Amino acid sequence: MRVLLAVVDAGSLSAGSRRLNAPLPSVSRKVADLERHLGANLIIRTSRNLQLTDAGREYVEAARKIMADLEEAERRASGEYQAPRGTLKITMPVEFGNRYVLPIALSFLEKYPEVSLNLLSLDRSVDLVGEQVDIAIRLGELSDSSLFAVKAAEFRLLTCASPTYLLQRGLPQHPSDLSNHDGIIFNSRAFFWTFDVDGEPVDAIPRNRIEVNTAANCVAAALGGAGIARLFDYQIPDELSCGALVPILNEYAGAPKPIHIVYSRQGLLALKVRSFIDWALPRLRTSCSSYGAASPADTARSS
Repeated sequence: MRVLLAVVDAGSLSAGSRRLNAPLPSVSRKVADLERHLGANLIIRTSRNLQLTDAGREYVEAARKIMADLEEAERRASGEYQAPRGTLKITMPVEFGNRYVLPIALSFLEKYPEVSLNLLSLDRSVDLVGEQVDIAIRLGELSDSSLFAVKAAEFRLLTCASPTYLLQRGLPQHPSDLSNHDGIIFNSRAFFWTFDVDGEPVDAIPRNRIEVNTAANCVAAALGGAGIARLFDYQIPDELSCGALVPILNEYAGAPKPIHIVYSRQGLLALKVRSFIDWALPRLRTSCSSYGAASPADTARSS
């Protein structure tokens, strides 16, 4: 069942084998053995992906519940509700996670030697229940769901440039002024930037002088005076603090976005999850305050 669920969640046999860190022939054989045992085809294999048959959809739904119940029983038997122990699976955005979450997670390991971590750095929203993840660090507004969330901090999208560029080209006073300035376009996000002008979204179009596909290159181009860039404040705390990059058009930046610690709660909350939230929350707020993020009150809610 575990192998089948990994294959279905990953979208293919090969992706499932990578997720399981198991040889592809072994994964394929186990799925085939399960189908022979049941006397039914569960998946339709294609060259690129797989699809579930009607029997497969029913079986996968039942398997998820069985595996969830089994894991709950294992957590109770192993004492996860008496002391923080066991494997804690956490997903986080790649850049933010590496910069801010990873150091907190490493210090958590030192504090709780009976806990091991499985850290997933992914720039996509993970189904916590379906992919059996304990905690997610999520940036931005949350969609309605049955998950719980604790707001940890906030971040902003800044428009910024180097002092050298601004000295040579002048300081834009309004988003409309950007049409006379060079823009650094990050990851083909758009050839226009949206600002908040008197509560209304207004698009501005800088000259597209350079396009990059990583935040690091965007920062480097801005530091080099190539133009004006839009970056999240958590990406450039050092550059802002030393004045290497100067934020501009702040009054048109719009409202800040939240950073949440998100978790699923089905029955008792394992102590490893509660302990990590209690450990990470104040430290995340402190580290995020280094770039000027607010430190909101600790309020848990259903998201």
